[in-house]
Amino acid sequence: MAATSSSQATTFTKPSSFLSSSTTNPSLPIYRFTLPTTQSHRNKPPHLHITKSALTSQPITIKTHQQNSRFSPDEPRKGSDILVEALEREGVKHVFAYPGGASMEIHQALTRSNIIRNILPRHEQGGVFAAEGYARSSGLPGVCIATSGPGATNLVSGLADALLDSVPLVAITGQVPRRMIGTDAFQETPIVEVTRSITKHNYLVLDVDDIPRVVSEAFFLATSGRPGPVLIDIPKDIQQQLAVPNWNQSIKLPGYLSRLPKTPDEALLEQIVRLISESKKPVLYVGGGCLNSSEELRRFVELTGIPVASTLMGLGAFPCTDDLSLQMLGMHGTVYANYSVDKSDLLLAFGVRFDDRVTGKLESFASRAKIVHIDIDSAEIGKNKQPHVSVCGDVKLALKGINKILENKAEKLNLDFSSWNDELNDQKKKFPLTFKTFGEAIPPQYAISVLDELTNGNAIISTGVGQHQMWAAQFYKYKRPRQWLTSGGLGAMGFGLPAAIGAAVANPDAVVVDIDGDGSFIMNVQELATIRVENLPIKIMLLNNQHLGMVVQWEDRFYKANRAHTYLGDPSNESEIFPNMLKFAEACGIPAARVSRKEDLRGALQKMLDTPGPYLLDVIVPHQEHVLPMIPSGGAFKDVITEGDGRIKY
Repeated sequence: MAATSSSQATTFTKPSSFLSSSTTNPSLPIYRFTLPTTQSHRNKPPHLHITKSALTSQPITIKTHQQNSRFSPDEPRKGSDILVEALEREGVKHVFAYPGGASMEIHQALTRSNIIRNILPRHEQGGVFAAEGYARSSGLPGVCIATSGPGATNLVSGLADALLDSVPLVAITGQVPRRMIGTDAFQETPIVEVTRSITKHNYLVLDVDDIPRVVSEAFFLATSGRPGPVLIDIPKDIQQQLAVPNWNQSIKLPGYLSRLPKTPDEALLEQIVRLISESKKPVLYVGGGCLNSSEELRRFVELTGIPVASTLMGLGAFPCTDDLSLQMLGMHGTVYANYSVDKSDLLLAFGVRFDDRVTGKLESFASRAKIVHIDIDSAEIGKNKQPHVSVCGDVKLALKGINKILENKAEKLNLDFSSWNDELNDQKKKFPLTFKTFGEAIPPQYAISVLDELTNGNAIISTGVGQHQMWAAQFYKYKRPRQWLTSGGLGAMGFGLPAAIGAAVANPDAVVVDIDGDGSFIMNVQELATIRVENLPIKIMLLNNQHLGMVVQWEDRFYKANRAHTYLGDPSNESEIFPNMLKFAEACGIPAARVSRKEDLRGALQKMLDTPGPYLLDVIVPHQEHVLPMIPSGGAFKDVITEGDGRIKY
């Protein structure tokens, strides 16, 4: 058997029939890790066929598409081969797997697959971040595999990151044999217990016959509803055990399925339209939950003329180049985006969670506005900010329903928010995103602006975490969803380089650029070896200021510029760039160059983009730069900082 919290089978209608609802059964408690769910048609694996029926105690059977198995139907095979075939049946083409003693049976089975290709990371954290980059850029579930003990624990940051940013991920770990579990065996960690609070669900497989069902459930859980990471822990003796798989097993998720949101209540959608018609200063606040609803969101804006402010995770859901885009709101959002929320009388919060980096002081956030909150996770509704109208369900279906009402009532409604948009345009003119230039030094904001220009805003951008991440959010103009890959909720340094690997594997024809900082880059620098061996055409624009830039900015502003271990260079030789990032690239056979003068930057960036294969450009930038605007933590819009840098004492 598989050790899970579910023990009973049930049936359910197609997930798309169970979307939005403003009410849930009060007798069923909703927890952060047992989420109300749906599965959009866009993300639903093409082989998943579910018979339409009412919620009953009958089992669910997931029928996979026909697979040309390497084995005859009744031929016994190892559990590891059953696992690999189960992955193939889920449509998996790539995995990011690093072998070890407890997982080597899985790797042996992978060598027998003609469908799945392993991209070998050089560290398990690199593997899980690469799987995230794959998932974030494609919308498909990412898969990573690690061995037991330290291999499994090295996945922890990636699993936490995927949970906070709602990324579909299936992580598979080897485990010591069943008879040795709990004996403190070599490389044994109870990874199910370690990751229980940072996964959407996890499994310890104790019966080889459960593998087909567990894999089906894991992919369904990872990709349905609010996506997230699922972990499968498989003891080595299970991997070695011979069995004949049953591919027609029922999935057993009664608790999870009972919490699926229902179809959007049309009365609630009508109420939202009425609030829009009564509003004078509405604003859209859109997040990562809108990435699958970009087309419907653009149609909604076209019908209403309501301006759009995006969270860090929502960038690209609505084009940043559109006249109605206010770009990013929050701590380092534009003045005009934060102004719009502060002055609005109606806040349309779609696919967001009212994160502290967006709201600042909760009491002051949108204090003049009625709030409409649409989100697929009922745990998020009312968690931080109480809405006036809420819809628990899929934003895509809710927007389709609202758009239909708007189209039918277009002449009667006669929506006109031109004076409100004129007011916001005045704010755009008064407080544009800007930066200063000092001599020949390269402003990091300028470097990103030039990259945006040279790539025509079409590149897939990954980042680490810190100042460079915020500047990449501000100065690169994203046109489409899944173009922007960053660690938002967790803020995990070292994310950018491996995430770019995943994006390049999932999008082989795209231009993929890792905009990184020297602090973040060096945390997973070993993945340069993977990039070279796989010959992935990843471009790395390294904004190198020799400091932990964002912490330095806080030191400047709030700690009288006292440096507390934020200098990353060599204190005995501060005139030299240390470490020499070009040597890391050279060691891995990757072309690289350094640029330190503004007049040389454009040519250096063009050479980076024109060079076939991978390339690293080390861009030396001043450490005194600050990310502005800035609303201090816990502050309100009135506290916004728009001037100054590390050259000034505070």
